[in-house]
Amino acid sequence: MAWTWRYETPDGSTATPDGFDPPETFPSQSDAESFIGETWRELLEAGVSQVTLFEGDRKVYGPMSLESA
Repeated sequence: MAWTWRYETPDGSTATPDGFDPPETFPSQSDAESFIGETWRELLEAGVSQVTLFEGDRKVYGPMSLESA
């Protein structure tokens, strides 16, 4: 099953930041979390304020604020 991040605005609406649409898919939770660790500043600058992690259609956790990262 693929892992994905949903990018969100402060009110929880889906965000579609330039350069990050569509959201990447990852083969593992570790890969997905590493991606956020490496790109959270760029996502924040592109208007994403929080993210939610999914494995397929199952919500794993979130929303997680990028502003406090």
